[in-house]
Amino acid sequence: MNQIIDIGHNNPPDPIDEAVAPFSDFITEAENWLDGGKVEDEAQMKAVDALTKQIKAALKAATDGEKSAAAPLHDAWKAEKARWKPTIEDLTLIRNGLVDAVASFKKKLADQKAAEQREAWNAAEKARREAEVRVARAAETDIEAQREAREAQQAAMDAEIAAKVMAKDTVKGMRKVTKYEITDMREALHWIARNDKASVEEFVTEYVRRNHKTSAIAGVRVWTEKEAF
Repeated sequence: MNQIIDIGHNNPPDPIDEAVAPFSDFITEAENWLDGGKVEDEAQMKAVDALTKQIKAALKAATDGEKSAAAPLHDAWKAEKARWKPTIEDLTLIRNGLVDAVASFKKKLADQKAAEQREAWNAAEKARREAEVRVARAAETDIEAQREAREAQQAAMDAEIAAKVMAKDTVKGMRKVTKYEITDMREALHWIARNDKASVEEFVTEYVRRNHKTSAIAGVRVWTEKEAF
C-alpha cells in the first residue's frame, strides 16, 4: 500500500529553524527568566550564567547561519556589480570629459546672457520711470502730451516684455551651485559652538569615543570597570 505523503514535504527546512532548534528549550527558559525581575542570590546567578552560555551559543549559530546563507547572495551581488562597473566608469569618464570640454564656453555664454538680461531689465526700469514722469506731467488739455505719455507707457510695457523673454533664454546644461570657503577656521568653529551646540557635542562625543583609549583628552575622565557580558 502506497504511503500518503503530506503536501509540502519537498520544501527544504528553513536554515534559521535548523540553527536555533538545538537551543529552543534554552530560549524558552530564558524568556521565562526575563519577567522584569533581577538575580538576587548566587544560585540564581549560576543558573542565569549557564543559560546565558547557551543563548550565546544559539546567537553564534544564528550568526554563522546568516553568513553562510548570505554569502552566495553577496558574492553574486559583488560579481554583478563588478560586471557593470567598467561600463559605468567608462561612460562616466566620457560624460565628465564632455562636460569639461564645454564648461568654459558655457560659463562665458551664461555670463554674457546674464549681463544682457541685466541691461534689458535696467532699460525696462528706465522706460517705466520715464513713462511715469510723462503721465504725471501731461495735462488733460494737452493732447500731444497725452499721446506721448501713452506711447511712453507702451514703450515701458514692451521693454518689460522683452526683458522677460530674454530672461527665459538660458544656457542649457548649467546649474546654480553654492560654494564656500573657510577664511577663518577659528571664527567658524566659535560660530558653530554658539549657534549649533548640539552638533559640536555630537562631534566631541564621537571623537572621544574613538580616541579615549589612545589619547589623554582634556576634560575627559577615563577609567576601567568590570561589567557582565
